Formats: sequence, structure tokens, C-alpha cells
Amino acid sequence: MKTDPSPFRAAAPLPPSRLLPLLSLLSLLLLLSACGTQHGVLTQTHYGAPLAVAPLPIKVEPVALPDEVMPLLVYHQSLRKMTQGELLKELSGLLQQQRTPKVTLQTGMILMLTRGGGDLARAQGLFDGVAASNESGTQGVRAFAQLLSSHCAEARRLYDQADRLSTQLKETTRKTEQLSDTVEALKAIERGLPVRPANGANGASTPGAR
Repeated sequence: MKTDPSPFRAAAPLPPSRLLPLLSLLSLLLLLSACGTQHGVLTQTHYGAPLAVAPLPIKVEPVALPDEVMPLLVYHQSLRKMTQGELLKELSGLLQQQRTPKVTLQTGMILMLTRGGGDLARAQGLFDGVAASNESGTQGVRAFAQLLSSHCAEARRLYDQADRLSTQLKETTRKTEQLSDTVEALKAIERGLPVRPANGANGASTPGAR
């Protein structure tokens, strides 16, 4: 009797009667596995959206705008110490510079102190232009320009009132002088009239007259 030299022998084919149950069992396992996977997917789709995590608040310090008003106030104080000639010279220098909000306000400040006719109205117009401007360089000086414009308007009102009072005073003085001249003229006429004799003197001069 011969022995097979190979350590493994080929398995004998299963008969159809045993192969059919195995195939059925394998199909069942595959179906269960597919159902389990589908069930897992469906379960995941029912999960709610992840909660949003709010970021930690970060404290941001406000950025301070550059102070542009204080130098203008200092400039205004220096203008008040100048003579009219110095003011006009300073004004001439500003008019030759590029027109910026700062130069415009400085020009208006000088016009507030000069004595030319209509200078206050010109200054107020310059201030109103800066206060109503939307340029990038006017944010820090708009309120200051509005304040200067209000000051000009009040000064113009007071000057107009002073002019009216001065006109009324001159008119009153003129009328008073006219009345005084009229009174002096009447006194002079009265002094030139003849003196009337008294009644007693007339009676004494014609005694017993019929």
C-alpha cells in the first residue's frame, strides 16, 4: 500500500445536500451584516448638530484718537497776543498754504480777531465748512468747528445789536441837540421882545380920567 508523500490531502468535495445549507447560512450572515451597517448609518444621521462653542471674550482697549483740538486752542491763545499787523501777516502766510481742515480753522481764528468788514461772516463760513465736511481729517475737529461757528454767530448778533444801539444813540443825541437849539432860539426871541408896562403904572398916570 502506497502512502501519499504530500502532508496535505485535497479535501473531498461536499455533497450538494450539505452545500446548500452552508450557502443559506452564509447569505443570512451577509444580510445581517448589511442590515447592521445600514442601521448604524441611519442612527448616525439622527444625531443632532454639534453644539457651537462660543469663543472666549477678548477685551479690546479703545483706540484714542489723536488730540487735534488742544494745539488749535494754544494757537488761538497766541493769536490773541498779536497786533493787527501781526495778524494780517499770519493770515497772509496761511492763505499761501494748502487748504486743510487745520489751516481752515486757523484762518477762521485770525478772521475772528481782525477788524475788517465782514471778517466774522467769513470766519463763520469757514467753520461751517469744516463742521459739515466728511473728509477723513475732520473727525477730531468737527465739534470744535461747530463751537467756533456758534461763537461767531453770537458775536455777530452782539455786534449788530451794538450797531443798532449806537445808531439809536446818535439819533437821540441829534434830536436832543435840535431841541436844545430850539429852546435857545425861543429864549433869544423872548429876550428881544419889548417889556410890557405894569397895570398899576398905567392907572397912576391918568388920575380922574372919564
